[in-house]
Amino acid sequence: MSRGDARDRLIQAAIDLIWTSSYGAVSVDAICERAQVRKGSFYHFFASKDDLVVAALDTHWSSRRPVLDDVFSASRAPLERLQRYFTHIGERQGEVRGQYGRVLGCFHHAVGSECVQRPTAVAAKAQEISLALRRYIESAVRDAQAEGALPSGDPVAAAKGLFAYVTGALAQARVHDDLELLRQLPQTAWLALGMAGPPKPGA
Repeated sequence: MSRGDARDRLIQAAIDLIWTSSYGAVSVDAICERAQVRKGSFYHFFASKDDLVVAALDTHWSSRRPVLDDVFSASRAPLERLQRYFTHIGERQGEVRGQYGRVLGCFHHAVGSECVQRPTAVAAKAQEISLALRRYIESAVRDAQAEGALPSGDPVAAAKGLFAYVTGALAQARVHDDLELLRQLPQTAWLALGMAGPPKPGA
């Protein structure tokens, strides 16, 4: 096993174990066992568990960002971007359930909500990624308001409210292992944005 492969295995093991359990419940020993990497090798790559989790957050975000770049592409109308995002949430969690056996919600939010009380690099990284996620929504809302496709208002406040709803729905879907909660998300999300329902095709 190459050094690079060992590092990648440790990062993936951290993602798998922490996402399916919790940050606090997963030890360095468990991560090393899952990755089939000796503990001494762990400390060759990472100074601490927190150092590994920051790398895991970065790695997971790097895999998600190109998908969101496509979902929120400026080549699409703003309402289409939002509609694609709402649909993508349910589709993505269906994939997660297929891979891990249950709905897990957002990895970054799950880690951040557990670690945010402590001023650590993990909390800072989770907050950084959460803000980046919210800015995708903010950009689409701002553009939709500018076009008159959404009621005028503060796009930052609207994005914060919508993102809070989305993360809450994802958390509840995780608690109950219920994809149906996410299938219902689009209708309520549009109501939160001041619309009676999803836009008509081509709107």
